[in-house]
Amino acid sequence: MKGANITMVSKFILVGLSDLPEVRFPLFLLFALIYAATLAGNITILVAIATDLRLHNPMYFFLSNLSLLDILCPTITVPKMLDMLLSENKEISFVGCMLQLYFLIDVLGTEIFLLAVMAYDRYIAICQPLQYMAIMSRRICVQMAAGTWISGFLNALLHTSFTFTLSFCGSNEVNQYFCDISPVMALSCSSTYTSEMVILVVAGVLGSSAFVITLVSYVYIVFAILRMNSAPGRYKAFSTCASHLTVVGLFYGTTIFTYVRPSSRYSPNQDRVISMFYGIVTPMLNPMIYSLRNKEVKRALIRVVSQERF
Repeated sequence: MKGANITMVSKFILVGLSDLPEVRFPLFLLFALIYAATLAGNITILVAIATDLRLHNPMYFFLSNLSLLDILCPTITVPKMLDMLLSENKEISFVGCMLQLYFLIDVLGTEIFLLAVMAYDRYIAICQPLQYMAIMSRRICVQMAAGTWISGFLNALLHTSFTFTLSFCGSNEVNQYFCDISPVMALSCSSTYTSEMVILVVAGVLGSSAFVITLVSYVYIVFAILRMNSAPGRYKAFSTCASHLTVVGLFYGTTIFTYVRPSSRYSPNQDRVISMFYGIVTPMLNPMIYSLRNKEVKRALIRVVSQERF
């Protein structure tokens, strides 16, 4: 058919992290340990929240969703990366590449929306404490969490569709250790202008909306904390927000730099480091950030760990 997209590439080759034999095994050990620590930390958070009745409130309900996302995010990319480091098999099928990109964008998009919801939750808890339980009822929390997952699903569907309806008939070497939008689009032998613009606008609008909700929530939170007469009250209010604000800073800083820009400004080496940070390192750090700054989580984690020992 005239004008139809013809896909001549049946598989892609991922560049990986290094071709030097002497560093592949140390890198395998490093990322295997990071992945194991990520799984252990986030699963422990999930168990602690599920088994401690004192943590059955909106804040920790959303935190459990974040921990689940932090398990899924590296699981999408790290096992294949570890396989490449050990076996040197860098091939990934066309469908496998498409699914990897879809699920990664799904998880990242869901996390962006979830962080905005968590910021709104903290705003209600600090600025409208008397109405908190009425506003953030169980039904509303479930609906808000479901909304973040559905939004992430639809966002990923759009991005993946506009990426993989392009024609691929030349090089199949993806300059990244996983299938991502910019390095995959760079391989297209058809015009990527429309796809780039749609993805850029959608990512910009959705990302900016979530960021504005988060920013406005914290502006109100800061003013509310500053108006508190009690120093212990200010400290407690700040402590409940500091962890989330740290996570927001780490996540937004890397993902916005990576995705809210045209692929013409794609820098393989720079993006490889940044994507490793938000896709592998941050999911490992999030449980540490929340447990170190939150006494309730620390108590629950200690109880879970002590029960596992005995």
